[in-house]
Amino acid sequence: MIISNEKVVSLIYQLQVDDNNGDVIETVSEDRPFVFLYGAGNMLPKFEENLNGLKAGDKFEFKIECDDAYGQANDEAVVELPKNIFEIEGKVEDGLLELGNVIPMQSQDGQKLNGVVIEVDDNVVTMDFNHPLAGDDLYFSGHIIEVREATANELKNGYAASEQYEHDHDHDDHEHSCGCGCDH
Repeated sequence: MIISNEKVVSLIYQLQVDDNNGDVIETVSEDRPFVFLYGAGNMLPKFEENLNGLKAGDKFEFKIECDDAYGQANDEAVVELPKNIFEIEGKVEDGLLELGNVIPMQSQDGQKLNGVVIEVDDNVVTMDFNHPLAGDDLYFSGHIIEVREATANELKNGYAASEQYEHDHDHDDHEHSCGCGCDH
């Protein structure tokens, strides 16, 4: 069976951000493959485009330019926030506002965002809401483990059954950030 719309794809991959010389920033192995519903809009479009027509056992290697991945880093996504918004009962939790901490937040219109603390002053916290891979070209290599028909329930819900588990439970920092297209 080949990869096409409404198929559930299981694959493993390795992700680098700088061609063959770059550090590997994510590895998905066979003991916990990446599983998704192809064509459901949950993935980066170029990720799916590069997998279209492959079948179980096929290897892949491709590059996604940053503009087709998470875009360029945007200076407007670096925001100064009043320190008091991090207070609970008049106090900021110890260790919360440490440089490099990722803090889940919500925009005024209800969008969930993750911000990285990049500076803390007496009254202001500067946070970077750019995606961690903004500005990076993505280099994927791996192979397809399985391609199967989606169940009626998977089609109705818009994701593979194992995707639900991944999205409902926190796991590593990347949370398959490269392919899944979710804002983590």
